[in-house]
Amino acid sequence: MSTPHAEPRTVMVIAAVTGAVLACGVVQLFSWVERHKAHACEWMDGLCWTWWDGAAIPLAVTTALIALMVAYEGLDIETRLALVLPTIALAPFPLTAAQAVGAGWAANLTGAAWACLLALAAWSRYRIPGLSASAALLLASLVVLYR
Repeated sequence: MSTPHAEPRTVMVIAAVTGAVLACGVVQLFSWVERHKAHACEWMDGLCWTWWDGAAIPLAVTTALIALMVAYEGLDIETRLALVLPTIALAPFPLTAAQAVGAGWAANLTGAAWACLLALAAWSRYRIPGLSASAALLLASLVVLYR
C-alpha cells in the first residue's frame, strides 16, 4: 500500500463526510423502500415483494462504490480498491447496530467514523491504529446486534 499524497487530516475529513452522506442516503433509501412496500402491499395478507426490495441493495452498493472511488481518487489514494471493498462489505454491521441503538443521526455518525477509520489505514504510520479502531467498532456493533 503506498502513502497518499494528501494530508491525513484532509483525508479523514473528506472520508468522514463521504461516509456520513452515504450512510444518510442508505438510511433514507431503505426507509423509502419500506414505506413504498407498505403502501403497495397494504391490501395483501401474505408475502409481498416489490421490485424495489430487490433493487435497493445493488443500488446502494453501486452508489457507495462510485462515491468512495471518486472521493479517494480526489485524495490521490492509490489503493482505492483495498479500502473501498472492506468499507462497503462490512459497513452494514456498524450502520445496522447504530440504527438499532439510536436513530438516523447515529447511523450517520457511525458511517462517518467507519469511513474515516478505514481511510486512515492508507498511511503506513496510521495503519495499525486505523485498522484497530475500525475492528473495535465492528466488534462493538456485532455485540450490539447479537447480544
